[in-house]
Amino acid sequence: MSFLKTAGWSGAQHVPLAGDASTRRYTRLRLGEKTAMLMEDPDGDVGRFAQLARHLLSLGLSAPQIFAEAPGLLLLEDFGDDLVSKLAKTSDTEKQLYITATDALIELHKHPAPGTLPVATPDALAQMTDLAFTCYATYAGHPNPSAQTATVAALKPLLDHFGAPENIMILRDYHAENVLFLPERTGAAQAGLLDFQDAMIGHRAYDLVSLIHDARRTPFEGTGEACVRHYLDETGVDETTFRTSLAVLGAQRNLRILGIFARLARVRQKPHYIDFIPTTWAHLQRDLAHPVLAPVKAILDQHLPVPTPKILDRLKLCPTP
Repeated sequence: MSFLKTAGWSGAQHVPLAGDASTRRYTRLRLGEKTAMLMEDPDGDVGRFAQLARHLLSLGLSAPQIFAEAPGLLLLEDFGDDLVSKLAKTSDTEKQLYITATDALIELHKHPAPGTLPVATPDALAQMTDLAFTCYATYAGHPNPSAQTATVAALKPLLDHFGAPENIMILRDYHAENVLFLPERTGAAQAGLLDFQDAMIGHRAYDLVSLIHDARRTPFEGTGEACVRHYLDETGVDETTFRTSLAVLGAQRNLRILGIFARLARVRQKPHYIDFIPTTWAHLQRDLAHPVLAPVKAILDQHLPVPTPKILDRLKLCPTP
């Protein structure tokens, strides 16, 4: 590959790594004692990733250094394999790791977002929940356009009050499999940040609820509350309002995630994502228990199908290519 030759890595050993829900591919390169990560994303905007990585680095946070850049290709700093999800084996260890990840958010929220980012407006966030109906409910055999419209309409005023964008950057896919622990660094920089190319200007509760209510793993009891308490103590934001924002934005995210997982199974033929739907549903029900979400809950209780084993099996059925 001429890109690697120009960057001085043409003789490197290639070790492919597991991919994620996107079309990106990652390969670890080894050249003597050095390592680097090759990101290939022919369908994405690697320039945006590079721009945001440099912004995060300018704040003292740990995004990968950009070693070389070309259309669809990036050569990145290798943060290793110590994902928070991999290291969080005990309650105490997990809590420390999640607090470090929370510290990265606290530091990020001290700074204005780049003005070039799209804005996560209440209108946009409300409309994003349509995937719960167009994909999850429809593929489950329960299409309901009127309930979809009613849900968006009920959620919009709540997002106006509790999810309106602040001038901060939200990473949007912030969870334990996208954060690495870098013990040789200090403070918030111990959190190695990945997968932020879809960042937006949004509300400060968005990434924290993404971290503590993770569809892919369930933290030990008390970890999520410790993160919320730490964020509140360090920032001084109003507790009642912030906790309401966590519930409202959590409901918005989990509705969208139900649809994304269903779509990944059906369109991208990745049925293992259906295994995460019961946890996502449980998070959604926890969010909907907040009194402010009662109007949304009333609609969903009546019209959004519960992910029974029969429905989950149906969602896993991928069409024959």
